[in-house]
Amino acid sequence: MRIRNRKVFMAENTEKDMELIDPKVVAQLAAQPLVARFAMEGSVSGMHRSPHRGSSVEFAEYRQYVPGDDLRRLDWRVLGRTDRYYLKEFEAETNLRCYFVLDCSGSMNFKSGETSKLDYAVKMIAHLAYQIIRQGDAAGLVTVGSKIITELPPKRTPSHLQLMMNLLKEVKGKGETGLPETLHELAEKAKRRALVIIFSDCFTDIEPLMSGLQHLRFQKHDVALFHMLDRQEVDFDFDRPIRFADLESSFSMVTEPAMVRDAYLDQFRQFQSALQKGCHECNSDYREVMTTQPFDKVLADFLIDRAKAMAFR
Repeated sequence: MRIRNRKVFMAENTEKDMELIDPKVVAQLAAQPLVARFAMEGSVSGMHRSPHRGSSVEFAEYRQYVPGDDLRRLDWRVLGRTDRYYLKEFEAETNLRCYFVLDCSGSMNFKSGETSKLDYAVKMIAHLAYQIIRQGDAAGLVTVGSKIITELPPKRTPSHLQLMMNLLKEVKGKGETGLPETLHELAEKAKRRALVIIFSDCFTDIEPLMSGLQHLRFQKHDVALFHMLDRQEVDFDFDRPIRFADLESSFSMVTEPAMVRDAYLDQFRQFQSALQKGCHECNSDYREVMTTQPFDKVLADFLIDRAKAMAFR
């Protein structure tokens, strides 16, 4: 594993380029790298498990000897006990390729407090991208409205991180979401196994969205979904007549919240339950995120939970 010196790494990016980055949060997260839950494929050696066998330091399994195998890998203790020839195989290690998929539809602009769902997601991506590239892995960015807006393939250089930061500073939420279609496209385009981290409020039809997640998992990608939510979307705590506007279309209506609150909450809970169940069934990492939560804690919990998951595999 190659963790670059933080001071040197930050010096390679100007203060203006790194304005999305909080140095205190960087220092807090520095000790916990982002790891993949499943085997990865990369072009350079690194800290993540590969599906290919190699001669790394972590034992994987025994395999019966066949003529032509390297005799140096024979386990002589097993030979002494069983009178049979077995070789030790090890997990090769590789670098991680991570795609951040950011939903830039109009509903991501919603905020009942200081921070919109979109701005919160941007901060999370900026810090995770910094962490990934600093640990020697590759990060890429896909922003999506009604279709793909920006597609930046994963790379692992400071200049690439700078480009990502510049793109993140310019994102704007507008129109409907084409997230399900984008996930299908990414599943086909990303030829090597990768970590795909999605940031969305998921306000779209559940079946096409689940189909996109399943496609990514079928292609052996590790998938994490950050379900971005505003507290009012969860509690519906409005106390007077109000105009509700669809941020992805021109539709709006004025209503008394008390008249629709129970029906809304019932529909929302069913929707979120189906989303959680779908992620669980396709072995994707679902994480609810409220914009009122300290984002550094959300990130720290994410990194720690993934490290724990790897420890038990």
